[in-house]
Amino acid sequence: MSPSPRRPFRLPRPPWSRAGLCPVRGVGAAGRGSDEGMTTAEYAVGTLAAVGFAGLLIKVLTSVAVLALLEDLVRRALSGTP
Repeated sequence: MSPSPRRPFRLPRPPWSRAGLCPVRGVGAAGRGSDEGMTTAEYAVGTLAAVGFAGLLIKVLTSVAVLALLEDLVRRALSGTP
């Protein structure tokens, strides 16, 4: 009596494959709604926002009122008065 052939082990299919979605190529397996290049655009928007925030922060920190406040804070810290 010969041994019966065994079925090869197969992993279950992921849920996105049953729904016709493909995580690599976008929304549909046929490429519908593909977001290729979107990551680069998101990085560009994030970089522009960071540069804008840095410019605003530099403008605020170099203003006369903030410099006077920081100078007073350092002077009080070094003199030891509350």
